[in-house]
Amino acid sequence: MANTGSGSLATILFLFMFQAALRKGAAQEPVVSQNLVTDNVSVVEGEMAIISCRVKNNDDSVIQLLNPNRQTIYFRDMRPLKDARFQLVNFSDNELRVSLSNVSLSDEGRYVCQLYTDPPQEAYADITVLIPPGNPIIEARDEVLSEGNETEMTCTAMSSKPAATIRWMKGDKELPGKPKVELTYDKMYTVTSRLTFTVSKEDDGVAVACIVDHPAVKDYQAQKYLEVQYKPEVKIVVEFPQGLTREGENLELTCQAKGKPQPQRVNWVKVDDDVPSHAVITGGDLYIENLNKSYNGTYRCVASNAVGESFDDYILYVYDAPTTTPIPTTATNTTTTITTTISYPEANQDSRAGEGAPRTVDHAVIGGVVAVVVFAMLCLLIVLGRYFARHKGTYFTHEAKGADDAADADTAIINAEGGHTNSDEKKEYYI
Repeated sequence: MANTGSGSLATILFLFMFQAALRKGAAQEPVVSQNLVTDNVSVVEGEMAIISCRVKNNDDSVIQLLNPNRQTIYFRDMRPLKDARFQLVNFSDNELRVSLSNVSLSDEGRYVCQLYTDPPQEAYADITVLIPPGNPIIEARDEVLSEGNETEMTCTAMSSKPAATIRWMKGDKELPGKPKVELTYDKMYTVTSRLTFTVSKEDDGVAVACIVDHPAVKDYQAQKYLEVQYKPEVKIVVEFPQGLTREGENLELTCQAKGKPQPQRVNWVKVDDDVPSHAVITGGDLYIENLNKSYNGTYRCVASNAVGESFDDYILYVYDAPTTTPIPTTATNTTTTITTTISYPEANQDSRAGEGAPRTVDHAVIGGVVAVVVFAMLCLLIVLGRYFARHKGTYFTHEAKGADDAADADTAIINAEGGHTNSDEKKEYYI
């Protein structure tokens, strides 16, 4: 035991003598040598830091590690400093490696690796302690928003070292914020970022995220979902008819309205006129029977909620009713088939402005013209047939008498009854 105590005392005395020699040598300028190498260290508070002093070409010179107050932490493989957080990791002729556990902000500073040569050589390792911020806090000025209004949000990252950086994301789009950095009494940094933007109805239910970037943490964020109220969206749907609206038919319209909050009131009006007196309005449905052209005009559905009101228009144009044109029959025994031509509305057309309006001649008119022409031709044929029937028969003249006994035509004419003198009276004409 006595020998052990004497050995420890001798070591301490040698250390004090060595430090005195170093201080004496320090009066001269220490040389920063390429032979002695170390690294800067960044460590999160509470974690472990590793300090390494390395010698490229050692000539059996002594290596020691000093703290920022230039107190010896390790002399070769001995630890004079009574701080159990420092532990020897490796010691050899070319390296002295020491660990520091449970690092705190007070451990930050410049550590010295020293090689006892003449003059002494030094290399410096800066330990930087990182302190992550607390959980980010996001706050909104308005809990419920209305479309078209401007809102403001703030995000705070407190007590960090170094100062954190804050980014804003709305959905998948990054928005610019206005940061403010404050240094607190305990040498920490508090960062506040302010975001201002205008909301639309598409923002309802979208997440706004405050993302904190800091070397000590990753994926640090807070988010808030937007609740946006917006005016109703209004759309008029034609339930009946599916094509053109014609006289005598019925009309049924449905007004579809949605918004936030849901519209409680839906009204039907006719622009610049009154809705027909016999029209039936039930909630969002409008029903009109037996249309006629006096009902033409613009019918408007108006829906409203706490945010505002919106409308949609339907332009009614009533067309003529479908027509029929029969082909007339003749006063004969011939059986005649009466053909009826009916014009039908084209499919997928309604009475909105510019939609489904016919621009061609009605088929009923064409059918009527054809029928009249056919009837006139039939009448002409009947008249001509009756005329020819009256003048049909065999015609006899007196010129042929005596022709049987005549030697030639001239003799036959001379021998005819009454002679040639009455030949003018025997002429007959055929028309």
